[in-house]
Amino acid sequence: MSFGQQGGPQSQWDPWTPHSQQPWNSGADETPDWAALAEASETRNKRRRLLFIGGGALATVAIGAAVAVAVVSANDNPASNDPASGIPASGNVPGQTTGPAPSFESTSAPPPLDPKDFISSKSKDTAPLGAQILFPGTQLTVGEAVYKKGATDDTKSCSAATKGGLPKILTANDCTRFLRVAYVKDGIAATIGVAVFDTEAQAVKVAGTVNTKTDIIRSLSGKGVKDHCTAAVCLSTVNAYGRYAYFTINGFTNGKDVTKKDTNVFQVSENLKSFTRDQIYKRGAVQASAAANE
Repeated sequence: MSFGQQGGPQSQWDPWTPHSQQPWNSGADETPDWAALAEASETRNKRRRLLFIGGGALATVAIGAAVAVAVVSANDNPASNDPASGIPASGNVPGQTTGPAPSFESTSAPPPLDPKDFISSKSKDTAPLGAQILFPGTQLTVGEAVYKKGATDDTKSCSAATKGGLPKILTANDCTRFLRVAYVKDGIAATIGVAVFDTEAQAVKVAGTVNTKTDIIRSLSGKGVKDHCTAAVCLSTVNAYGRYAYFTINGFTNGKDVTKKDTNVFQVSENLKSFTRDQIYKRGAVQASAAANE
């Protein structure tokens, strides 16, 4: 009969189990196993560090979740979206004074100067004046029509440049100067005359008094423009703008009378009247611009 070890199975030592027993070597040598003890201590320290790190991570996650919940809660509050919330009313802001708002006098740009004002009286119309100034160049282009410029004339004797009843009318209204220029195109010649007065009222009065059938200007020839309207029937006109009364006389260079069927002559007359008025207006515009820039 054989027998095994007495006392049953031997208990094992667990460093994590309280009151467990450290095994000792049986036999004569009862010295503790120091290597095993050091290894067990290192194992305990590692586990403690792992537990500490894990616990810190869980705490960080918990704090982040709490902050997120607080932000969401704040955004859900309508009062938090009001930029004026928590700010005292304007009347309660420290240092703020109350009173009427400052007022400023309204300003506006001055109205542009009227060119006609500068050509309506001698006192304002002071720019240089002459036939070559008022009618510059060697030809006149109106649309597709080109008129060759002929002779010019500039005189202080208004009677010398006119005939019929016009000399008397000009003298009675104190005409001070008379300018003339001639143009020609396709056998049709025209003379423009400009009478100068001190005031607009004088020019307007003359234009309203003239009879265009008998009170006419003398045609001007020379420098490529033949005699015209010396004996034949011609088309005569008169108008006024500012202190200037302006006239035209239009007819054929071959001495033919002008009739109502000669629409080409009427067209020449219209072109030259418009051109003359534009030149007088430009004279006023230049002076108005100069005065505005002073």
